[in-house]
Amino acid sequence: MQYWLLKSEPNVWSLEQQKKIGGKGIAWDGVRNYQASNNLKLMKRGDLCFFYHSNIGKEIVGTVEVIKEAFLDKTDKKKRFVAVQVRFVEKFEIPISLEKIKKTKAISHLPLIKQSRLSVMPIDYKSWKIIYKMGKII
Repeated sequence: MQYWLLKSEPNVWSLEQQKKIGGKGIAWDGVRNYQASNNLKLMKRGDLCFFYHSNIGKEIVGTVEVIKEAFLDKTDKKKRFVAVQVRFVEKFEIPISLEKIKKTKAISHLPLIKQSRLSVMPIDYKSWKIIYKMGKII
């Protein structure tokens, strides 16, 4: 299993909207950056992803699971990019702000900080555990 972070602007697609879709999930499409698209191609069924609200909020708000591996993105007329299907897993009790992530030395190496414009990025297991615990603490 691998771990990822997916960014979405909450006014375009939020974790609450993802939750309402239910178990069938929805295509994570519209990615037009080659590095992010290559990351989508590496995703496997069962991989877990942090759901990050970008621009508004700038925080990790929950998790989703990959339920269908890379397929042609129907929103891409030129047929260059892919999408994956993801479904809601959980909403964090405490959203984890970008500011808090930056202040946590053990995860300061993440692409979220180093490549802030990248919308799909890998997360190493150690960092996943740290962030996950941060979101579950009351």
